[in-house]
Amino acid sequence: MPTSSGKSIRGLEAAIASDQYAGYAYAYPHKTSYRRLDPPVDLSSVWADEDRSRLYLYLHMPFCEMRCGFCNLFTASQPPSALVDQTLSAISVQSRTVADSVNPQSVAQIAIGGGTPTYLEADELRQVLEMIKRDWPVSLGCVPFSVEVSPATVDETKLKLLMDYGVRRISMGVQSFAERDLSSLGRPQSNDQVHNSIDLIRKCGVEIFNLDLIYGNHDQSETDWVRTVERGLSYRPEEMFLYPLYIRELTGLGRTGRRPAGNRRHLYELGRDLLLQAGYNQISMRMFRRNDIDYTTQHCCQEDGMIGLGPGARSYTSGLHYSSDYAVSGVGVRKIIAKFCGQEAREYSVADYGVRLTHEEQCRRYLIRSLLQS
Repeated sequence: MPTSSGKSIRGLEAAIASDQYAGYAYAYPHKTSYRRLDPPVDLSSVWADEDRSRLYLYLHMPFCEMRCGFCNLFTASQPPSALVDQTLSAISVQSRTVADSVNPQSVAQIAIGGGTPTYLEADELRQVLEMIKRDWPVSLGCVPFSVEVSPATVDETKLKLLMDYGVRRISMGVQSFAERDLSSLGRPQSNDQVHNSIDLIRKCGVEIFNLDLIYGNHDQSETDWVRTVERGLSYRPEEMFLYPLYIRELTGLGRTGRRPAGNRRHLYELGRDLLLQAGYNQISMRMFRRNDIDYTTQHCCQEDGMIGLGPGARSYTSGLHYSSDYAVSGVGVRKIIAKFCGQEAREYSVADYGVRLTHEEQCRRYLIRSLLQS
């Protein structure tokens, strides 16, 4: 008689064989497992026994010029300028408060994401960069520093500013160069606008330019996908990410009732083969890096801590993952941003929403995260 363990293994094998794209999560434990922490925990005690000599600093900017049909990220589109000002002021207070509580020794890597950080005006972006210099022990220009941009919000002034503050990697989500795909994905943009933005990025002299593409739209043809990858390769980005399309609840595509294409695995293999033939090394399922590029980071996701700033950002220690509340709908996101902006300084010094990791969960997390790299 087969054991229950044997049945479980065969069941897992059958599930993987039938659909390699059942779901996707970039962190474990998943954000849906976070709950209210009662009582809240002081960050000074949360970080007391952690290694603070090689921290990852992540700043989340929850604003965009538009919300793409597939997007379930924590972001608000076209916010009023007053809300942007309030959020930047609140993040500045949070940054100083958290740094005082954590007492960081060194920051080994920085990323500013969102949302779209370059939705900010140049002066606002400078304010954020000055805040990092003010509060965190980091040698800008000497550590990996990545910023996400969009074709509609990046310009020469902002790029020069990013270079002046030591940004070494710029990532742009283009998703597709096929007009039919862009329309279906709910992402209105012109290829001319994308081309001009990439031209500016190339001229600014950034060390690493990354291009994100999405495959698996319900009516995406092989021809359109191949042309999109080839068009992306024509810009010779140092890195390219190939993301499968997932359609989640509360997103624009989620409300249409559509499903992703059934041939995502095939489209992935087409894109992967084109990148390998063009001289890219496969770093993970999604990430490809040109084989003449050496851009190693000092941070290990399985072992090192991450501090998140801004509404929607998560922070990781070995025993606790915590964040603000999370939402996808526009109304929910704005309520959480408003709550974040209304806090007193002392409230940023505690974790009140998250998930504790037992030893078993820490082992499970290490295994799951390692699967992304093998």
